[in-house]
Amino acid sequence: MSILDRIMGSIFNRAHASTAGAQPAGAQPAGAGAGGASGASPAASSSAASSAASAAPAATSSAAAQAPAASAGASASGGGSVDVAAVLDKAVQSKGEKLDWKHSIVDLMKALDLDSSLGARKELASDLHYTGDTSDSAAMNMWLHKALMQKLAENGGKLPADVL
Repeated sequence: MSILDRIMGSIFNRAHASTAGAQPAGAQPAGAGAGGASGASPAASSSAASSAASAAPAATSSAAAQAPAASAGASASGGGSVDVAAVLDKAVQSKGEKLDWKHSIVDLMKALDLDSSLGARKELASDLHYTGDTSDSAAMNMWLHKALMQKLAENGGKLPADVL
């Protein structure tokens, strides 16, 4: 899976998990063992089946969506727009360090728990068809950030005007 696919999948999957709410996300492991839940009370089975049904299409669509980057946003977000800023702000908050995802591709990748090494960024540059000099990492990083923001917006990502 390409770096671009990982970034897109991570953002759109986190957004999907957030819109599903804390309860279904917490119920997902129980849904994973749906066979064991069938012996539970009808109400519990119904709840577990409902959670599993909600989780299964998300897992299926996100796995299928990660192949082509263009469909990653649309499939994983259910066709609606995703508040990318909210997703990334929450990811940064959970890291407990100062990360400036709005201006730094490295910080954005770190917030998503992705490899932000020069090699990974060169791979991302290839994914996004960067034609500049990859040995000029500062110029490449600025281009990568802008190109990624545009790609997210093209695929259903809602971004603040100051990052586009």
